Amino acid sequence: MKTLTLAALAAATTALTGAAMAQTTTLRIQTHHAPETPMGELATGYFETISAMSNGEIVVEPFYSSSVVKSVETFDAAATGILDCDMTGGGYQTGKNPAFQFVGDIMGGYDTPIQQLTWLYEGGGMEAAQNLYNSYDMQLIGWWVPGQESLSSTKPLAGLSDLQDWKFRSPPGMETDIFAKLGASPIVMDFTEIFTALETGIIDGADASALANNVGLGLYDIAGHATFPGFHSMPSDHLACNKAVYDAMPEHHKAIMNTAMEALSLRTAMKFERANAEAAAELTANGITLHTWSDEDLTAFRKAAQETWPEYATTPEAEALVESHMGYLRQLGLVQE
Repeated sequence: MKTLTLAALAAATTALTGAAMAQTTTLRIQTHHAPETPMGELATGYFETISAMSNGEIVVEPFYSSSVVKSVETFDAAATGILDCDMTGGGYQTGKNPAFQFVGDIMGGYDTPIQQLTWLYEGGGMEAAQNLYNSYDMQLIGWWVPGQESLSSTKPLAGLSDLQDWKFRSPPGMETDIFAKLGASPIVMDFTEIFTALETGIIDGADASALANNVGLGLYDIAGHATFPGFHSMPSDHLACNKAVYDAMPEHHKAIMNTAMEALSLRTAMKFERANAEAAAELTANGITLHTWSDEDLTAFRKAAQETWPEYATTPEAEALVESHMGYLRQLGLVQE
């Protein structure tokens, strides 16, 4: 009995010591996605996963629809400690360094999420991207890529000719230059302003998100046209955290967040493969016209996009990222020489 009692006491002491030593990581994370959209639901799933995997040691305070600061300000808010992590995308930070364009959205680049994710995780992309993020006191955790986005429009958008004088919401960065060269009139505005701008006629259309997300945003209550499948933009939404916060985390918390992010990447690609197909069927049934561009128009768009990349490779970080992307894109046969 004495031996059993001592053993039990030792076990209890070990348990108490372990509990006392357990470190809690509390993260304030903002995303620009609304919680009811597919991307918002996926973000929620990620938060729940890292909490469960850490046995509750990782606690997330989520903020949806850019409720603390504007989408473009989320990165700085995390870097300066107003938030802890940014779950928007690198494309919002092109004003800091054009290199962010090439971790945010390679316009006219990859065709599928798997191609883009493979560059990051297997093609040396993470190292090049991490150098960029670290220089701004941030740590890139990873990407989640839903796939090609669809343009929404109140006017027909069947091909290149329909871009002439087409006013549309565009994110900041390279997209504005590419579409302007093709005759459109891009207007940079926050993600949260799209619906009102469409409703009031300030814009004719919008580059918002993937087809399923656009349905969730209610865009097709106003817009009667969309491009599908998408071709112009496949942004990599990121999770990036304040580097000091990340560095202070226990190693197993870092491993949980990184591993769960890779799982989120795969889950996102699979979910949107199905969700976009379902959204397309629903919209067609409701009288929305889906436009599939011809091979000739798609080639012309890709050529215009790739001719614009060098204009943004104006810093050492951007040059390194473009070189890395171009090497892999040539292997895929996706570079228009």
